[in-house]
Amino acid sequence: MRHNNIPIHSKNDFENMRLAGSLAALVLDSLYEKIVPGISTQEINDICHEIIVKNNAIPAPLNYKGFPKSVCTSVNHVVCHGIPSEKKILSEGDIVNVDVTVILNGWYGDSSRMFVAGKTNKKNFDLLKITYESLLIGIKEAKPGNHIGDIGSKIQKLAESNGYSVVRDFCGHGIGKEFHTPPSVLHFGEPGEGPKLEPGMFLTIEPMINLGGWQTKILNDGWTAVTKDKSLSAQFEHTIGITDQGNEIFTLSKNNTAFPINDV
Repeated sequence: MRHNNIPIHSKNDFENMRLAGSLAALVLDSLYEKIVPGISTQEINDICHEIIVKNNAIPAPLNYKGFPKSVCTSVNHVVCHGIPSEKKILSEGDIVNVDVTVILNGWYGDSSRMFVAGKTNKKNFDLLKITYESLLIGIKEAKPGNHIGDIGSKIQKLAESNGYSVVRDFCGHGIGKEFHTPPSVLHFGEPGEGPKLEPGMFLTIEPMINLGGWQTKILNDGWTAVTKDKSLSAQFEHTIGITDQGNEIFTLSKNNTAFPINDV
C-alpha cells in the first residue's frame, strides 16, 4: 500500500526490517576494535563483506549503479560514498564513516557510524558528538502527524547553533524491499514542510554535518563526495519505522558502540 507514493508497511514487514536492521548493526558493531591506525579501507570493506555473506545476506552497495565495493568508507573530508581501497590507510586521528546496507530475505537494512583511528582531538570529537546528537534529535521528530520538515529543521537548528553546516546535496530516504523509495528525508528545512509521517513508513535518517561550509563536489570516480572547502565531515545513520506511538529504530547497536568514540 502507498500513500502519496510513499510505501506503507504491515506488522509483518516490521519484523523483516528488524532482522535486516539488526544485521546491519551487527556489522558495524564488529568494527569497534578493528578500526585502528594502519588499517586500510579495503580491509574494512572485507570485514563487512564477510560478515554479511556469512549471515546469508547481500551487500547492497556492491554493483549498485556500478559501485565497486560492499560498503562505503568516507574518511575525513569525504562526505559520503567513499570507495574502499588498499591504498587508503588510516592514520592516527583519522575519522571515517562506514556505511553498511544489507539485503536480508529481500529487505534492506541501512546504517552508518563514525569511527576514529586511535585518538582524535577535541575539535573533531565535538563534530562527531553533534552529528550523533543531530541523528537522535531528528529521530525524535519522526512520529505520526509530524512532517519530514520537522526532522530537518531540528537537525539544522542544532548543527548551525553549534557552528556547523548541514549538507544539502544528499539526504535520507524511504526504504524497505527497495534500497531507495519516497520520501526524501532532508536534514534541513522548515517545520511543517514535506510529506506527513504515518505509521508503516520506513525511513533512513542520516545527517551529514560539516566543520566548514555545506557545499560538496563529486570526484572523478563519479562516487566520492567531498567538502568543497576540504573541511571535515561526519555522518551517522539509522533505519527507522514509524509506529502508532512514534518510531522504532531497526539498526540499534547491540554492544553499546552506537557512538564508538571514547578518546580525545
